[in-house]
Amino acid sequence: MEEHRSVNFMRLLSDESTHSTLSLDSCEYYQTEIFDQLPSIQACRPGSSIQDILEASEAQGSTEPGEKPSNGPPSKGSRDKESMHPLRNLPMCIKAKRGARVRRKMQISNIGFWESWRRSQSINRKRVWAQMGGALTGLLPWQQTLSFIEGRFGVGVKAYFVFLRYLIYLNVLHCALISGFILGPSSFYGRGNSSEPLKFGGNDSVLDFFQGSGFVDRSPVFFGFYTRGSLNFPCLNTPLLYFAGILTILFLSLIMVVRRTAVGFKHRWMLGRRYTMNVSYKVFCGWDFTILDPAAATLKHSFIKNDLKLFLEEQSFSLREAQRTFSQRIRLYLLRFFLNMVILSLLGGAFYLIFFATEMSLKDSGYHWLVSLFLQYLPPITITFVNLLLPIFFHKISPFEDYSITTQVNTTLVRSIFLRLASLGIYLFFLFNPAKGPKQPPCWENHFGREMYKLSIFNFLATFCNTFLFDYPRKLVQEKYPTSLLARLSDKQLFLIPVNVLDLVYSQTVSWVGIYYCPLLPLIGTVTLVAMFYIKKFTLLRCCVAEDRMFRAATSSVLFHFMLLLGLIMAVFTLGFNLYQQVTLDNGSSCGPLGNRETVFNVTGVCVNSLPNLAQSTLHYLTSMAFALPLILAEIIILTSYVSRGRANQKAIERLKDMLVMSSSDKRFLVKQHTTVLRRQRDTHRLRTK
Repeated sequence: MEEHRSVNFMRLLSDESTHSTLSLDSCEYYQTEIFDQLPSIQACRPGSSIQDILEASEAQGSTEPGEKPSNGPPSKGSRDKESMHPLRNLPMCIKAKRGARVRRKMQISNIGFWESWRRSQSINRKRVWAQMGGALTGLLPWQQTLSFIEGRFGVGVKAYFVFLRYLIYLNVLHCALISGFILGPSSFYGRGNSSEPLKFGGNDSVLDFFQGSGFVDRSPVFFGFYTRGSLNFPCLNTPLLYFAGILTILFLSLIMVVRRTAVGFKHRWMLGRRYTMNVSYKVFCGWDFTILDPAAATLKHSFIKNDLKLFLEEQSFSLREAQRTFSQRIRLYLLRFFLNMVILSLLGGAFYLIFFATEMSLKDSGYHWLVSLFLQYLPPITITFVNLLLPIFFHKISPFEDYSITTQVNTTLVRSIFLRLASLGIYLFFLFNPAKGPKQPPCWENHFGREMYKLSIFNFLATFCNTFLFDYPRKLVQEKYPTSLLARLSDKQLFLIPVNVLDLVYSQTVSWVGIYYCPLLPLIGTVTLVAMFYIKKFTLLRCCVAEDRMFRAATSSVLFHFMLLLGLIMAVFTLGFNLYQQVTLDNGSSCGPLGNRETVFNVTGVCVNSLPNLAQSTLHYLTSMAFALPLILAEIIILTSYVSRGRANQKAIERLKDMLVMSSSDKRFLVKQHTTVLRRQRDTHRLRTK
């Protein structure tokens, strides 16, 4: 009994009193200590496993209420677990951690020198890896800028800049692969004695950097610069290295983009539409009490405000959608059908305009150099003009369709990406069509690379001019002359995420399409993307205002990478069609590493014929129809297995969600029952005292 009396319980002064004899500090400490001992909280700590936490909770729960825990030595498993983890990660108070440190020092003499050295080295390795991970995370560029953008403009705008940074990393990887496969061998082994020296001649001008002709046409930018040189072995030569480098770039890009798309889709699929975070958690547990800097506190306040604004917007739309009548739904469906017909008509007109501009630019003309330059850039100007106006129109009409804000953004993205990829596809189709195209140039690969080069350059110039010749002067007029007619007619500038994301997808698609014909397009893309990051940052912070309606960036980020995947598929299809056209028309390359009308298949055939008989037989089997059938069957089995596992996981997730809902319901029911019992006891006590 004395042992039970020594336990520090809260004792009420009277039946109606809600105050305790304990101080508020001790009460808070007691509640915090109990909260830290919960298995769910211990499982969330770094270095803790759920199985160990469950075993510890079962061992703790197996003791009787009046029985004091055993003071005997702990088991070997618990002692090893406690001694291996750093003290900062253990769910203990300061006093318990001091005792654990003393016990660790006492165990050194019992476990031996080698075991003690192994444990200390394990702890040191974990500490070093943790410090290295934190240091590498801090080295990521623009981390503070992204945090500031998220706090001021929301997570949706931040997702755009994260996507832009990801494309910069991707292009840097492409530049490294091009340096290793293409530029390195060409620089080391030379370009041959018959190659033209690279120097700025008298007929070259500054316009060559915009047209891709003259000096730029003879530079390493295009396909025609690279020749066989002295590296001319059957299976190790410049053509094979060139083709292997391009295939490696496309294959790695496919893996990285598919991985990002699959990871984002998996998270979105696991959460589902039924997942909603409790508002009380956002309000009472959203603040970080370790913040000491006033600027960081203001930024965190903006995070919470934007999150609550997004939640209220979603709840308001769900309520409004549930209150629609049957007649309102019919009118809404008719309005959506009419708006989609208008959008299809505009897309058809835009495609015809691009086709007409492409046909005009490919005609021979003897105009002035300025007119000739304008005609050469007429397709990029038309594509940029169409892709700039129509997405804005899509953004304006999307509120009339009465979708949620996230659905509006995604719908605008889908329509705009169809416009972008279809317009680029029409342009490529006309370039590849020999019946309607111009006369075959001496080096057709350089001609196609110049078109992709001009598309990349003009896309960056359009972004630069739109920022400093339209957006910024418009903002200056609104600030200095707010009462003028021009300032009143011009609305507040918003950062349109669909339009800006499509610019990135379009530029990266152009880079992938033209990388075989213009190997330095990734380098040009890296420079332009870095410059575009600062241009868009200036536009956002100086010219734009935050939107009143926020949207969640989870589904949009998945859609960003899915659109990038469509652009990559388009680039692979374009390259495959070009190689197939060379074989069917017997029209090999007349310049570059594949000179003398050779094709990639001829060079690879020579390499295969030089291999041993066993290797030739293996390669022939891998490329035959006999290997295709088991490969297809294996893919079907693997996909069926993954689909079955996915459905099983989805059912398990739904059951777990239902269990969480029932668990919260049980807690509310138990609280109500406990309150009822206390009220009855209090009423009974009052009646007895009377």
